[in-house]
Amino acid sequence: MSTAQVEQEIRAIVIARLESLPDNLKLSLGSEGEFSKQQLIAHVHEGDAIGKKIVEVQMHFLRSLKQGSLYEQVSTSHET
Repeated sequence: MSTAQVEQEIRAIVIARLESLPDNLKLSLGSEGEFSKQQLIAHVHEGDAIGKKIVEVQMHFLRSLKQGSLYEQVSTSHET
């Protein structure tokens, strides 16, 4: 599988995650501004700087979930 194919599959996963969000969701990305669900999906499709940042954040979340580190952080925070 080529790098381009892997990147395309990753974008498809991120888009599927974004599509599962509520339609009225708005997300703020620091100084970039506020974006609707559809705008986020469009940026990921386009592969621009904002889209790449969204992919990076989503992949970090999924990796943390896979490794269990996210669960550990949540579990630890509930113990205190």
